[in-house]
Amino acid sequence: MSTQRLWLRCEKKEFERRSALTPTTAKKLIDAGFQISVERDEQRIFDDAEFEAVGCTLVDNNSWPTAPTDVPIIGLKELPESQEPLPHTHIQFAHCYKRQAGWSSVLARFYKGGGTLYDLEFLTDATGRRVAAFGYHAGFAGAAAGALALAAQRSGEKLGRLEPYENETAMIEGVKNTLGGSAKGVKALVIGALGRCGRGAVDLFRKIGLAEDDILKWDMAETAKGGPFQEILDVDIFVNCIYLSSSIPPFLNNDQITAAGQDRRLSVVVDVSCDTTNPFNPIPIYSINTTFSEPTVPVDLRQDLPLLSVISIDHLPTLLPREASEQFSNDLLPSLLELPGRKTAKVWTDAERLFNEKQKEAVEAEGLR
Repeated sequence: MSTQRLWLRCEKKEFERRSALTPTTAKKLIDAGFQISVERDEQRIFDDAEFEAVGCTLVDNNSWPTAPTDVPIIGLKELPESQEPLPHTHIQFAHCYKRQAGWSSVLARFYKGGGTLYDLEFLTDATGRRVAAFGYHAGFAGAAAGALALAAQRSGEKLGRLEPYENETAMIEGVKNTLGGSAKGVKALVIGALGRCGRGAVDLFRKIGLAEDDILKWDMAETAKGGPFQEILDVDIFVNCIYLSSSIPPFLNNDQITAAGQDRRLSVVVDVSCDTTNPFNPIPIYSINTTFSEPTVPVDLRQDLPLLSVISIDHLPTLLPREASEQFSNDLLPSLLELPGRKTAKVWTDAERLFNEKQKEAVEAEGLR
């Protein structure tokens, strides 16, 4: 059998410091017979030398377009917008299977180039569960960002630029200090609390000092009656962690917020799910993704109403880049080890089948046939 090559590309999204491969998982792949090329990347949390030390070949930053087309390219976040055809096989989060903004033009690039997309969000095991996800760290970091935004708002300020933390302990201590030593007295509601993301949010709130009774943990049973929900307005921080797959009634909306007037307690909404451009977005009170440099956006309300801020950063786990990368890459490793047999391995054949279905829809939407 020929050597399986794999090319780790750099991340072009601003502030993105995570990596789909880590030196630890790269070494395990090399030990299994893989040949790994790693693009130099000063933004990545792992130093280039860490990859070189375990046997990876370092290549120029953003040079993957020149790689042989039979070499799979692995990354995390979506590629920069372009009309250039994509002839390679790409393993990444593409954010285009749920008809997000620009979805068909993304998939059209693969059609034009003859390439294939294995979307990391849709790599699933035999039970249908995702093989790897950043959900836990997304919820954990999202709750932290929400607490920081609340502290800033209480001080009459706007949350400034977010910087990644070296580790979880540093994040917890940093958030607690910003809140004056503890988050005692803060009340939060997490929807999707039974999932990976929701568990992460709940854990963060516990670790910064929220009382257990002040962490409302909702999941499908609590939302079955359909929104909008008054309970959301009665907490300081609302964290949305659901996985959206179909249309549902909104959890809250502008009319509900306006009707609450001055009696509203809610100050910060953290939309970890970040279905900003999804037509089924259950939090239709904002329309843009926020960033690490501008973490919050105010909800457009009457000037006499209390401020309500939304955090809608679509790569929150990069606040804990090393830990999040190690966990994700380790979970992805068993599937990557099956990459040489991707024409028969179920995790890859299912992903390719889904890609073909979505690409067909995109071709029709783009009028390419």
